[in-house]
Amino acid sequence: MSDRFEPLRSIARQESLDAIALVPGANFAHLFNKEFHESERPLMVLIPVEGEPSAVVPNLELSSFDDVSFEGDVFDWRDQTGYQSAFNALMQQQNIRTLGVEGQVMRVFVEQALRKSMPSLQIIDAQQAIASLRLCKTAADINAIRQAITISETALANTIDQVQTGMTEKAIESILIQQLFAAGAEDFAFPPIVAASTNSAQPHAHSRADYQLQAGDALLIDFGARAGGVCADITRTFFIKHCADAHAQIYNTVLAANEAGHAASRPGATAHEVDDAATLVLESSAYSARIKHKTGHGLGRDIHEDPYIMRGNSERLRSGMVFTIEPGLYELSEFGVRIEDDVLITDGGSESLTRFEKSLTIIG
Repeated sequence: MSDRFEPLRSIARQESLDAIALVPGANFAHLFNKEFHESERPLMVLIPVEGEPSAVVPNLELSSFDDVSFEGDVFDWRDQTGYQSAFNALMQQQNIRTLGVEGQVMRVFVEQALRKSMPSLQIIDAQQAIASLRLCKTAADINAIRQAITISETALANTIDQVQTGMTEKAIESILIQQLFAAGAEDFAFPPIVAASTNSAQPHAHSRADYQLQAGDALLIDFGARAGGVCADITRTFFIKHCADAHAQIYNTVLAANEAGHAASRPGATAHEVDDAATLVLESSAYSARIKHKTGHGLGRDIHEDPYIMRGNSERLRSGMVFTIEPGLYELSEFGVRIEDDVLITDGGSESLTRFEKSLTIIG
């Protein structure tokens, strides 16, 4: 029987660690193909370089944890007695000295419980090494991402068909959410961004209930479905009724940057090179002062994960990597434009998994 923990054991060896700990999140779900809700009750799995793994599990989660067919000892605990004794028992059994953890995921109170159970324990942030196991997607992952994108694009098409002047951002957001679930989403990948006019210049805007769309407004929609445990992430910027020539020039500059990022995406290229190709288009335009962010980020079980498509990142792209290309230009007193695609690196180049129209589109 194959050891499903061997990839993590190998990471521990490479990083000179005695063990790796996982808590609920993307890496946990990738390993066990099951998601657990993160709450005030700690749940943790510890995988040593050699020997059986162990787990700390809330007693009320035991029946759910049975579904993962865990191979090692489980130390459960109840609300009435607290979790520290379970951590003490686990650490006494494992007797390790160095432990790699997910620095972006593990919460402080879990780390404190580990330190209390073994004061001499060295806890090391191994986030990047652990997450590297998810860098190249499996065929099943890619199929799930395709499905999440299909759901998202169906929902977007059905939403913009209903957009009219006088509608609020909140009203459009409500339609979009309804359409996502109607199309088959399990959840949304993140709270959707629906932003018009000056609000579209906020890269992480919140939809307003007190602004009504007017002719000539830019309408930026950034959202994605979650399906099969993975995320889609799409942004399109539309114009309501008409688009001023000056605004069209800005839009087409962002579109050219998006296409330059696509052209640079291939096996062996670096994340730096993709960002550089897209950003140079923006920097060489008359709108360089409107650049606010990098070109993209990895996509999968997490909405933002490695590889990060940014200057200075020398990581080379490999077949199976999925990431976004999402250049944008923003002026707080006017409007913003962002065009975001989800891209798969293939053996021979790259494929845009998003197919929704990108040319300047007038709606409403």
